[in-house]
Amino acid sequence: MPQTIDDLIRRIKDLQEELEVEFKKKREEFEFIIEEKRVRFAEEVARQQRRLKIGWFRYLVKSRPLNVLTAPVIYAGFIPFIILDLFLWLYQSICFPVYGIPKAKRSDYLIFDREDLPYLNVIEKFNCFYCSYGNGLMAYGREIAARTEQYWCPIKHARRIKAAHDHYPCFFEYGDAESWQKGLERLRRRYPKEQQPATEVK
Repeated sequence: MPQTIDDLIRRIKDLQEELEVEFKKKREEFEFIIEEKRVRFAEEVARQQRRLKIGWFRYLVKSRPLNVLTAPVIYAGFIPFIILDLFLWLYQSICFPVYGIPKAKRSDYLIFDREDLPYLNVIEKFNCFYCSYGNGLMAYGREIAARTEQYWCPIKHARRIKAAHDHYPCFFEYGDAESWQKGLERLRRRYPKEQQPATEVK
């Protein structure tokens, strides 16, 4: 991989870390702390937020009728989500030890902390729980699939793909047979955050 691509990847990672620092500063403006996975707001902040809360009955009355009518279709997603969740657990438990791939930690991807927000009513909290579960599960599954792809087929596509996973930049270039043959076994052992450009594993 050309040095300029290596440099760009490093710069992107540096910018992501810088962005996270700025997010942290922004979060500190709202005066909350995390204790044993629960979020606690300063009392005055929590009081102000509770004043903005809309009760669940008023929330339903103000909702668009079509939003209410389509809600069962949305919530039906719980069934395939739970099945997928169980499959991902089973898949990692059986296959990853055989391949020598470290398991993705589920709790790194499924985060449930929006229920601690004082300005949400019970329906909004449930909706937030559902969205957290769905999106977190997809991210968790994506990481498991990415680690699997790194083991079995770490080759970039000939065409550009949208929103590639974090492991993708370290895959072998499309058509680089020599790097593939010489470096596959080494790349298979690089999980999950020790990624280096694939051409360095010759």
